[in-house]
Amino acid sequence: MTVDPRDRFPKPPFKPQTQGFPGLSAKMHPQPDHGEASYTGSGKLTGKVALITGADSGIGRAVAIAYAREGADVAISYLNEESEDAQETERWVLEAGRRCLKLPGDISLVPNARALVEKTVAEFGKLDLLVNNAAFQATRSSIDEISEEEWDQHFAVNINAMFYITKAAVPHLKPGSVIINTSSVNSKHPMPALLAYSATKAAIANFTLGLAQMLVEKGIRVNAVLPGPIWTPFIVTGMDEDSQKTFGSQAPMARPGQPGEVAPAYVHLAADESSYTTGALYPVHGGMPIY
Repeated sequence: MTVDPRDRFPKPPFKPQTQGFPGLSAKMHPQPDHGEASYTGSGKLTGKVALITGADSGIGRAVAIAYAREGADVAISYLNEESEDAQETERWVLEAGRRCLKLPGDISLVPNARALVEKTVAEFGKLDLLVNNAAFQATRSSIDEISEEEWDQHFAVNINAMFYITKAAVPHLKPGSVIINTSSVNSKHPMPALLAYSATKAAIANFTLGLAQMLVEKGIRVNAVLPGPIWTPFIVTGMDEDSQKTFGSQAPMARPGQPGEVAPAYVHLAADESSYTTGALYPVHGGMPIY
């Protein structure tokens, strides 16, 4: 049956439900939809190995579920505080009949970032797909409210760690391998209240475009997904209560997207059928104009 996309998932207003960073998906209301009951695989990633950062919840969990159902074994990276959510991601990967390697730790630390790749290759024998998805976000109404430490944390987690992990991964990637980075619509239209976050997302988009050209001679494709407003723990950890109530209303669809609605973009970009796609910035934003 055809479903109107505007009515497929919950719309604002939402109940305020502030959590401390990094937040847990299990405590959100309504619960985010990661495609648990809806995503059906078709073997697009059979036999591949994927490393996904920030895969305990949100978009990362949805991608892990989709990749597993497409036939990939998955390594998931997350903070120690997110172990409860990570166990749920692992459960869905295992239920899909694939192997799951859990990798807790702070990826802004260079040794931890490099270890993700080393442990993934040691466990699975190779690495085919790298999804740089982990991020930090904080909302501030004034530049005076952004401490130097918080500014540095945005860049350490969102872009520096991406560089460390990617640099460690490239020697293991064979022709046909794929790197997918999570940028944001904020890379094109920055939100003043997300000044630091938006700046890092613009850096990720630029990093993606440059890296795609650099690695094409190795047969490695590099793309980025630009999500719009998506219902993840970021919303309840990084936004004030008024913003939580109306979250997603700014999109033409008048609702936030769900993580499970973003995951198909990551599957599409990872699949061999997309072999001519590199250096692409793939928006999934409910119709928000960004160009």
